[in-house]
Amino acid sequence: MNDSTKPASRTNRVRWWAGATAVAVAVTAVLVACMPTGWTGDGYTFSRGQMQEALARKFPFQRRFLGFFDVTLTNPQITLDPARNRIAIQADAQVQSGLFRQPLTGPLAVSSGLHYDAATRSIRLDQPNVDRFDLQNVPGGVGPQISAIGSLIAGQLLNDYAVYTFKPEQLKVAGIAVEPGTITVLPEGVHVQAKRP
Repeated sequence: MNDSTKPASRTNRVRWWAGATAVAVAVTAVLVACMPTGWTGDGYTFSRGQMQEALARKFPFQRRFLGFFDVTLTNPQITLDPARNRIAIQADAQVQSGLFRQPLTGPLAVSSGLHYDAATRSIRLDQPNVDRFDLQNVPGGVGPQISAIGSLIAGQLLNDYAVYTFKPEQLKVAGIAVEPGTITVLPEGVHVQAKRP
């Protein structure tokens, strides 16, 4: 009697393991399907194109500086600098003022590190530098003020500027909240390390 129950017991165990394996595979498939696009298991990776789209929605950008210089930034273009773990943004700048007849135009290039701001769920510029601010036809006597505008744009306007905002569902994996940590600029995008709160 003992010998006859062994095959049945073994068969039941095989069936149980087969069933458990099938359930595990199904659960894994559901969890992977619930993961947001870009989730790699240890963090979230978004492409340069996703950042470009998010930034383009915030432009054109207009601001008045020093009381009489109206600055407009348009056509932002993001490039990635993985060697320095920074991004670069170039935009077309236009400066208008009653001090000169025609608007001054030219490129503005800024490079910056990135940090995460939990309150706004956004990736923000961190300590941006103006790498280039070349306006054409700058009238004599206003050169120093125009240079000051470049520094103000970096220090006041773009520092802590949001370049990408996570949707709430992007910060959950299978219903478990994750918090962005270390940010790494890659050749094709930006990877944000996930840490469990």
